[in-house]
Amino acid sequence: MAEEIETKNESVMDKLTDKIHSSSSDSDSDKKKVKFDDAPVMTSSMKSKRLFGREKPVHQVFGGGKPADVFLWRNKKISAGVLAGATALWVLFELLEYHLVTLVSYVLIFVIAVLFLWSNASKFINRSPPTIPEVKIPEDTLRQVAGAVRIEVNNFLGMLRDVASGRDLKKFLAVVAGLWVLSIVGSWCNFLTLFYITFVALLTVPVLYEKYEDQVDAYAEKAMIEFKKQNAVFDAKVLSRIPKGPLKGKKKD
Repeated sequence: MAEEIETKNESVMDKLTDKIHSSSSDSDSDKKKVKFDDAPVMTSSMKSKRLFGREKPVHQVFGGGKPADVFLWRNKKISAGVLAGATALWVLFELLEYHLVTLVSYVLIFVIAVLFLWSNASKFINRSPPTIPEVKIPEDTLRQVAGAVRIEVNNFLGMLRDVASGRDLKKFLAVVAGLWVLSIVGSWCNFLTLFYITFVALLTVPVLYEKYEDQVDAYAEKAMIEFKKQNAVFDAKVLSRIPKGPLKGKKKD
């Protein structure tokens, strides 16, 4: 009789422990669900707060390939080498006042002379001659580059045509202001220096923006709100008083 009572007590204790474990596991799963549900989700309002309404990561904005890796310093050796090469070219052409044809000629003379001497000296020093690779420009790659350049040039010419047609006064003023600023910058430096400054900016600004993305987006949002306020005031006081041309209400054919 005592043994039956002990076995019943043990079965009751086992059931109680199973219920406790099941309740604790349920509570853990509920906590996990709550944590998962509380995770931040990228909504449309959060995407709109990004700079220029950007929805993709910075790496995908730059194409997501090797050029993006260079601009965002994914491989620091390659990015540093590209920056050092651009700096060396700028120093040679701008500070030392080398000409492109002269520099290319000197480099080719040096390379050809080294390869020529190496090929002839390999017979006397019992070493294999240098293997000179055959370099060719692929036809498909050249066509892709030419096609991409053609599309961008056509888009630019189409944009200039739309601006010159008088349909959008705001775009016209923005283009004129941009060209005016570009003319001022061009008077300060030549094309090579301007190109070098732009290249250095491409190697520094994107990686800094990716590092401090949240802070920059917050300041940019405040600046855009203020710009829209000033633009509305300018539109109400100036642009609305300008008589509209006959092409303003017409649609494109």
